[in-house]
Amino acid sequence: MNDMAQRALILSLFVLTVSQKGLNSVIQTQKTVAAAVGEQACLKCLLIQTKEVHQVTWQKILPDGERTVATDNLHFGQRVDPYFSGKVEFRDAGLQNSSIVIRNVTEQDEGYYRCMFNTYPDGALIATTCLKLYELHGPVLHVRESNFSEEVVVFCSATGRPAPTVTLNVLHQKLNFSTHSFKNTNGTVTVYTTGVLRRSYDNSTQVECEVQVPSVPLKKDSVMIPAVQLSSEDGSKVDTGSNVVGITLVIAAVVIVSLVVLLCFLRRKLLNRYSLQCKCLLFLIIIIFLLLTLCGCDD
Repeated sequence: MNDMAQRALILSLFVLTVSQKGLNSVIQTQKTVAAAVGEQACLKCLLIQTKEVHQVTWQKILPDGERTVATDNLHFGQRVDPYFSGKVEFRDAGLQNSSIVIRNVTEQDEGYYRCMFNTYPDGALIATTCLKLYELHGPVLHVRESNFSEEVVVFCSATGRPAPTVTLNVLHQKLNFSTHSFKNTNGTVTVYTTGVLRRSYDNSTQVECEVQVPSVPLKKDSVMIPAVQLSSEDGSKVDTGSNVVGITLVIAAVVIVSLVVLLCFLRRKLLNRYSLQCKCLLFLIIIIFLLLTLCGCDD
């Protein structure tokens, strides 16, 4: 190994040692920054001890090395690499507190970023931040009829990065459901949940779907499942309340007619003749009875 290579190795070890020390005691930064796809991400590095800084360099760590994103020099000011022009810009002006903004982040922007403070006489102080992307689309909630009128099938799905959690909830009822997922070509994961709900005969039932990925607020949607409607043979709905009223009126009319006939019979036995009032009353009750019967049939 020649002298130049030895000096380069010693220098790199010196920078690495100082960097680790600086990361723990000198530089304040976030280990992980989460950002939604299409939004912006802000990466920050702060020197918590005053140092003589000549330049701050931001780099993106790639599988085959590092790529300079932007630099802030004591004499030449701020500069963004042409490759990141329009994508990255400095937020704070200062060599002690440096931050950059990455706009309209995509999956290509995800990864590790390094801020490096070139100081005198301490050398390079380095800290690393991981940019993680998230996205969440949904929930998408559907309901379809089952093979049984008393049941419906509920579907809920969501697509996100990382894989979202999808949960179906029903008030006062335990819902058994199954969950499946598949990965899309863009790195997102679609998760869908299916459950069979037993419908109520009394009241409508509310089904709620909740979806979430880490670092994202919970999102939810709901749908009302109507109560089971009894149907007649021809498919029309049966109004059970009207039937009950009609039957009650018919029974009441029969009872009244029976009482009137009985009274008239007893009166005939006692007087051995019909009274005009009894005949009129009997005739009126019979007409009422027929009308009520017809109304009960129409209902």
